[in-house]
Amino acid sequence: MRSRTPRGNAPHEIVERALELSRADGCVVIAEERSSANLRWAGNALTTNGVTRGRSLTVVATVDGGQGTASGVVSRTAVTAADLEPLVREAEAAARAAGPAEDAAPLVSGAAPAKDFTDAPAETSSAVFDAFAPALGESFKRAGDGGRELYGFAFHEVVSTYLGSSTGLRLRHDQPTGTLELNAKTPDRTRSAWAGLSTRDFRDADPLAMDAELATRLGWAARRVELPAGRYETLLPPSAVADLLVYQQWSATGRDAVEGRTVFSRPGGETLVGSKVAELPLTLRSDPGAPGLECAPFVLAHASGDDASVFDNGLPLEPTDWVRDGELRRLVTTRHSAGLTGLPVAPGVDNLILEGGGSRSLEEMVAGTERGLLLTCLWYIREVDPASLLLTGLTRDGVHLVENGEVVGAVNNFRFNESPVDLLGRAVEAGRTERTLPREWSDYFTRAAMPALRVPDFNMSSVSPGV
Repeated sequence: MRSRTPRGNAPHEIVERALELSRADGCVVIAEERSSANLRWAGNALTTNGVTRGRSLTVVATVDGGQGTASGVVSRTAVTAADLEPLVREAEAAARAAGPAEDAAPLVSGAAPAKDFTDAPAETSSAVFDAFAPALGESFKRAGDGGRELYGFAFHEVVSTYLGSSTGLRLRHDQPTGTLELNAKTPDRTRSAWAGLSTRDFRDADPLAMDAELATRLGWAARRVELPAGRYETLLPPSAVADLLVYQQWSATGRDAVEGRTVFSRPGGETLVGSKVAELPLTLRSDPGAPGLECAPFVLAHASGDDASVFDNGLPLEPTDWVRDGELRRLVTTRHSAGLTGLPVAPGVDNLILEGGGSRSLEEMVAGTERGLLLTCLWYIREVDPASLLLTGLTRDGVHLVENGEVVGAVNNFRFNESPVDLLGRAVEAGRTERTLPREWSDYFTRAAMPALRVPDFNMSSVSPGV
């Protein structure tokens, strides 16, 4: 769906006008048009729905000086053509007031202009739920008849990004993002189960199937078993694996590793690149063109940091293997940090895929378990020690006991202490890779495909109350 914007105020026109106004030595302009639609429900009834639209604009000004090039970055929302000159001047003033930028590099050039750069932005609307909403209503009825209550929300957003620069870049990307989270509870609130989905358009969203899964999980929880803290053979579902590995990827910056600050560091300014990090043939990769997980094929950086540089805006992104067959191959670098560390240039990509060659579903992995725990999801994940990437967090919405290939009940929740890098090294089985929603990070990262993992000694460090 394409929107109509008043002439002179279209996003590509805003970009062009900002570049015309620039008096800096270099300039990058990023315009983002957002539209979103949402549904929320509680107690088997729809509670709210809405549609929103918005715009943001980022101007990066670069100023050359005797000691190097400085950059100034200013971002604003709800920008119109009338707001442009003050915003551009503010970015230029920020650049002149700043010292030379450590990550200074020539602005990216050379890419052919996007053919749709002047097209109107894509947008979403409540129509994205046309097929989903009736099925959701049917799931409410079925849940009520089954003595359970459904809570949750569905969210869909489309962001059209227009990137222009003084070097001639004119790039465009439309990014649809959808999430569905469904929580089922018993009326007395003693049992709870969760399921989530990442989607581009809700055509693959089946709330009836999700409700059936949740009903099964609530049934498992009818029998309660208390277990102490300890190390247990544990089946981590794709969502939990995604939450852990997304955090690992956020921490996998090349410069920090070379400077000895991360789990990927080795003495003497070396890194673990080239080292074995998993016994299983695990491959962790990103690919802007991965089917169903498509994302921007070029760098979009609104600020500079260890994992991004505003000077890299527009740099093409390629399929990248971070881990290949259990060996660490790449760490995240900008052009600047790659030059400092001697590592290849490898910018971050907005999706993450783990493959281990397994073909078994989670259900089949349960059937092959003599005794162990089956998790639903993780939450409240926090870093304890960056040197080992030790994370802590809680289990949520169902920890189930498996005996002789069957789920025999639910156990209490736990606090865990684990490093995802260490987990990859200890995993003894990877299931079938499938698209999943990282529950903890769903506000920031949704495009993931992961297998379930079997870990023989997952560290449940203490018992946690709650469901």
